[in-house]
Amino acid sequence: MRIALITGASSGLGYEFVMQIDQLRTVDEIWGIARSKEALDSLGKQIQTPFRSIVLDLTQQSSLEILQHIFDKERPIVDIAVNAAGFGRIGYGQDIPIFDSMAMIDLNCKAVVWVTEMVIPYMASHGRILEICSASAFQPLPYLNVYAASKAFLYHYSCALHEELRNHDIVVTAICPYWIKDTEFIKKAKKTEKKAYVTNYLFSLQGKSVVRQALRDSSLGHMTSVPGLISKAGLILSKIMTVQSSMKLWEFFRKL
Repeated sequence: MRIALITGASSGLGYEFVMQIDQLRTVDEIWGIARSKEALDSLGKQIQTPFRSIVLDLTQQSSLEILQHIFDKERPIVDIAVNAAGFGRIGYGQDIPIFDSMAMIDLNCKAVVWVTEMVIPYMASHGRILEICSASAFQPLPYLNVYAASKAFLYHYSCALHEELRNHDIVVTAICPYWIKDTEFIKKAKKTEKKAYVTNYLFSLQGKSVVRQALRDSSLGHMTSVPGLISKAGLILSKIMTVQSSMKLWEFFRKL
């Protein structure tokens, strides 16, 4: 059985990946992972590809072990794996509960590495792994500190893994979008005591276009997918500016 595995499938980019992969008709079954059974069951009714709901909280070690057991028992052939589960918090570090910061690291880093390493032995020929990073991975971002650092880890991990698996017929693509306007990320990220750390979300992207480009770039074997002019500019500037200069530019831009 050839499957697509999508974490964070119940909303945001994960939801959109399910919808667009369903349209491709290239797999026998889509496995969606999220915490909400109701949301997953609803999603399964919206698509034509057979859908398997896997209700797990990937910040918990026990959930990761359950997923490993499912794979070891059923041994599916993984055509495409998308690590879309993740979250962030915007604000001064002391305003963000330490449990939120630890959960960001657990979900954005630990869980992604676990799921990625778990699926590699089950990947099909020409298999693809898409890691949802962020344009925030390109430089340190005050008031988005832990989130940006977690995505920097994921970005470098993904790029290095792309090279490691190049000769194994597996493509790993780091997806690095700017703000996305039609997901819950911005709303959830602003849940801190003060809400003026970022005062604009100009040039925000649409989730559909981000996913469409991500799937295309992955199919072409690209190491990165950088949708939108702001993301591309951020990548270029990160290569020519000092860390201090990039943070000053962020300070200016976030207050526009």
